[in-house]
Amino acid sequence: MPSIDLSGKVAVVTGSGRGLGLAYAHALAAHGASVVVNDVDEAVAEQAVKSITEAGGRAVAEVVPVGTTEAAERLVNRAVEEFGRLDILVTNAGILRDKVLWKMTDDDFDAVITTHLKGTFTCARAAAVRMREQGEGGSLILVGSPAGQRGNFGQTNYAAAKAGIAAFARTWSMELGRANITVNAIVPVAATAMTETIPAFAPYIEAMRNGEPLPDFLRKGEGFGTPEDCAALVPFLASEAARGITGQAIGIGGDKVALWSHPQEIKAAYADGGWTPETLADAFPTSVGAELQSVGIPAPKFPEA
Repeated sequence: MPSIDLSGKVAVVTGSGRGLGLAYAHALAAHGASVVVNDVDEAVAEQAVKSITEAGGRAVAEVVPVGTTEAAERLVNRAVEEFGRLDILVTNAGILRDKVLWKMTDDDFDAVITTHLKGTFTCARAAAVRMREQGEGGSLILVGSPAGQRGNFGQTNYAAAKAGIAAFARTWSMELGRANITVNAIVPVAATAMTETIPAFAPYIEAMRNGEPLPDFLRKGEGFGTPEDCAALVPFLASEAARGITGQAIGIGGDKVALWSHPQEIKAAYADGGWTPETLADAFPTSVGAELQSVGIPAPKFPEA
């Protein structure tokens, strides 16, 4: 079994004061990486740093909301000033402003796109510049979501941003390949502040917090577990063991890890000389339209009471 050793590596993890981001930061530090913790709340960020250092890791905090070029450069510069380099970027920072389309405001849309999509872009750009200057490769680990892969009711802004992040991974893996910088999207599923608001999950999450294990139908069947379950993927993708993996969307949660497919044509039909609306109406239902794809995140399959 290969050893995952990130000694001498330096990571920036955005949105890592709590939840999944904190789990990613702890996992990287536990495998030897020095970590720049990022959050918008100074007290939360400093507590995260304290928890990492008390566990034997190395970490500092940079308190700034991601989205702007200035914020991205602050994070990269802090890594270089404190630890001398940058090797790993995890773009985890995010917010939610859920509303159905006809009720979503410009501010709701812009806030989520700025944090998730533009924040991933600006941070990745700054990190790529630094990694290319160092000339020793690196890893960009972009945090996606099942909502970005499948769509989700009430999440126009979030789903669009996360779909864009998966597209970033595919595009940047090509652009940064010659620099030996891998780029992958991860698709975590875990008990977080967001998922605990789903009524069907709430009793299981509450039981877990009281020390009871999550049942197998969740951990295996739904791939649903703790943030720490998802965190293992991050140091793996940042390591030499994953140097040949790039441009992928990889899901993890509970006891499950999975590879998501890229969008691709699944069926085609042809008409000599091209199509008209009438020929499409005639042929579509029994050709291409015979395999229309489903949308949305499948509902959890809870056992019958």
